[in-house]
Amino acid sequence: MRVLFCGLGSIGQRHLRNLRALLGDRLEIHAYRVRRLRHKFSETLAIEPDADVEKDYRIVVHSDLDQALSSRPDAVFVCNPTSLHIPIALAAARRGSHLFIEKPLSDSMAGMDELSRLVKANRLICYVGFNFRFHPGLIRMKELIDHRFFGNIVSVRAEVGEYMPGWHNYEYYRETYPARKELGGGAVLTQIHEIDLIYWFFGLPRSVCCRGGKLSDLEIDVEDTATSLMWYEGPHGRFPIALHQDFLQRTPVRTFKIVGDAGSAEIDLIRNVLRSHSRRDIDPVEIQYSEFKRNDMFLDQARHVMACFASKATPKVDLHAGIQSLRLALATKDALASGSEVDLKSGAS
Repeated sequence: MRVLFCGLGSIGQRHLRNLRALLGDRLEIHAYRVRRLRHKFSETLAIEPDADVEKDYRIVVHSDLDQALSSRPDAVFVCNPTSLHIPIALAAARRGSHLFIEKPLSDSMAGMDELSRLVKANRLICYVGFNFRFHPGLIRMKELIDHRFFGNIVSVRAEVGEYMPGWHNYEYYRETYPARKELGGGAVLTQIHEIDLIYWFFGLPRSVCCRGGKLSDLEIDVEDTATSLMWYEGPHGRFPIALHQDFLQRTPVRTFKIVGDAGSAEIDLIRNVLRSHSRRDIDPVEIQYSEFKRNDMFLDQARHVMACFASKATPKVDLHAGIQSLRLALATKDALASGSEVDLKSGAS
């Protein structure tokens, strides 16, 4: 299988490592590269000494995108900065390559209609990289929702926060794409996993308001804090959804909680623990995913994507789903910028 990588930063190299682990020498790796940084990351994001990513993975490197696509890759992995995703994806779709696009799809809706048309017309698989859909605790949470464990849901609360300067010790944080507006950065888009979970669990909310902005002393030109209140009306009932996102918490936090009149559940995605409590039970039920490793969900995602490419089956996170999560994120950013409630009911699905 011939795969073209556009972007070989930490996430691009993670996908590359996993594909190599799954496919071995059946994988032929090409890359469209501009800066040609040669460092090679370990799974813990440490730079491996005396390693060269291009040599070690036997990558065929192209400095021109048309030349790279002329190699006729079976699939293109779009792992460059957010604002640069869609031009690459459009060029690849026109050439008939399947697509893996890292989350979020983009920092705007520009080009989405054309990409959707090309994917449909050329019968392509387009997967959007929301790897948390493969977390066993979140899969269990979705099952609880679908089996009406919560009864009438009355509230949903999610929080994600982590200190941006501590993310990558191999680069200065203000030069990374999450810190830069022109590259599609900011807490809302960078930490979009929770927004996708809201869409996956319930569908689009009816409306969203948001407060926050660039509130800290971080040297960035994007929001470092966003606290949103969404109102949901749909098949799962009527209830508020509160979401907090930030680039500031020194002790990382990542939680998702659902409260209903028949039960509640909360997952801690740092400790990998899910606690649920039904009104029929005296004590809560706790599931500890002690054997779970972060890369497990990336490996499961890679297996799923490779199977979809081979069979042309609809992936768990197709282009439509990725667009809906992006719509919610962009509405949140609009609400933050305007200070007003943004309506999402038009076109909701």
